Amino acid sequence: MLARFRPLWPYLRRYKSRYVAGFTCLAIGQLAGAVIPLVIKTGIDDITRVIQARQLLMVAGVLLGLSLFKAVFQFWTRWILIGISRDVEYDLRNDLFRHLLRLSQRYYTEHRTGDLMSKLTNDLNAVRNMFGPGVMYSATTLVMGVSTVALMLDLDWKLTLVALAPLPFVSAAVKIFGAKIHERFEKIQALYSELTERVRENLSGVRVLRAFCQEDAEIASFDVMNRDFVEKNKGLIVISSFLWPCMALMFAASFLMYLIVGGRHVIHHVITVGTFGAFNVYLINLIWPIIALGWTTNLVQRGLASQGRLMTIFEAQPDIDDRDVPAEPVTALMGDIEFRNLSFSYNGRQILKNINLHIPAGKTLAVVGATGAGKSTLVSLIPRLYDAPPGTLLIDGEPVQKIPLNVLRSDIGFVPQETFLFSESIRENIRLGAPEATDAQVVRSAEISNILSEINGFPKRFDTMVGERGLTLSGGQKQRTAISRAIIRDPRILILDDALSSVDTYTEETILRQLTGVMAGRTTILISHRVSTVQSADEIVVLHEGEIVERGTHAELLSLNGPYAELYNKQLIEEALEKED
Repeated sequence: MLARFRPLWPYLRRYKSRYVAGFTCLAIGQLAGAVIPLVIKTGIDDITRVIQARQLLMVAGVLLGLSLFKAVFQFWTRWILIGISRDVEYDLRNDLFRHLLRLSQRYYTEHRTGDLMSKLTNDLNAVRNMFGPGVMYSATTLVMGVSTVALMLDLDWKLTLVALAPLPFVSAAVKIFGAKIHERFEKIQALYSELTERVRENLSGVRVLRAFCQEDAEIASFDVMNRDFVEKNKGLIVISSFLWPCMALMFAASFLMYLIVGGRHVIHHVITVGTFGAFNVYLINLIWPIIALGWTTNLVQRGLASQGRLMTIFEAQPDIDDRDVPAEPVTALMGDIEFRNLSFSYNGRQILKNINLHIPAGKTLAVVGATGAGKSTLVSLIPRLYDAPPGTLLIDGEPVQKIPLNVLRSDIGFVPQETFLFSESIRENIRLGAPEATDAQVVRSAEISNILSEINGFPKRFDTMVGERGLTLSGGQKQRTAISRAIIRDPRILILDDALSSVDTYTEETILRQLTGVMAGRTTILISHRVSTVQSADEIVVLHEGEIVERGTHAELLSLNGPYAELYNKQLIEEALEKED
């Protein structure tokens, strides 16, 4: 059993001095409580003889004093031990979050967000309960049980053995029911993850559901999952409901045997009435340890099941890290990029084939091609969102794996195809990668991306909250905010992955004019389906099914009368038709 707690020992060791203090308070409080029945025994025996009122008050005073003494130490026990569980929860949550941010892109394509959220909330709470109430009540049960049984043996060992005879069955019940609780709780947590993910998807895509009139269908589907979750929880309740009465039944049997045998001992003057009363109090005191044994078993089994789920996160290691970075690494980028015979596969499917491409520092490269040609994958390799094969991608002559990730990504301004904004103000979204940026720099970056006038039209201007995933902004506004976020970092490499797809042609021309000054002196990679976006680039490459099929300037590619020229002529016809309309 102890081996199963090993993954969390580092968290518990941090608070070992507080655990010592907490367990000391627990032991003192419980031992004080164990003395109380002896005082009661003395009082009852004295009553059966001649006793003065002053002596009776003295006994009552001692009982009151011991009860207060026990209460004080019980307070400090809870304060310390439950407090430690909250600190462990805090440390564990921080480490989980930190570890999740280190994991590679591949991990998030293979694991659902709802499952991760369930682990960070429900499972983490179950682990906290295991190391808070679970540890405290287990220790309380142990100390109270041992001290109580020891004092009972001292009073009358025969009566003690009789009274405790049913208790070995407790161990068997705990083992049987504990295993079933563990198994059921693991299944419940897995189902809770699915339920959380379903809710997240529906809330994120609520506009799509409404557009396709799928509200009733999704409600019905959710009702099925929710009902299954409830039924599985009811199954766990059934098991727990058997455990508690079993504990109570065993105690009742113990109390019955005590009454029969103890009563006979009193009648035959083997023990005094006071001893019989003390035994009665001791058995009543054992009710809680017996019941707590079942409850803490429930907590521990739930905690162990959740601990196993949390450990799967820690066991996952990032595919992309700084393991190949030399002792004296690169500290800044110039922006020279080279692909050397690069081929890249993902999930067994080859996406890029034999890419040979050199982008000198300060130059602009444009990449065009049909959907699925591999354009986004190509630029995602530069900041190592995915990892290129060793030696196939170099920046400033160094293999990208030998450049520290923080240096590499700090010098890259990346506007991905799918714009993501956080539930913060426009200002904070723009300053995401440059928290030290001044308001003047924020305004200037918004001006370059041609969104400043629209921001100034909002009642709160740059303090306007964009809502979850930028819900309150249009697609074009989100893209331009993302462009501002990339520009404000003043990166050596600027990557715009179809970043102007949601703006009209006039706005695109305005942004490109503004970007001309920004792009000067820095390496820029433009991905677009529009020829108008890329025609002024120093070099244009055309990708088809992961291969470069054409390359050159705008004029050179038109003269080839190949795929690029075909795309250009098609867009000219579309623009002419739009003007006629």
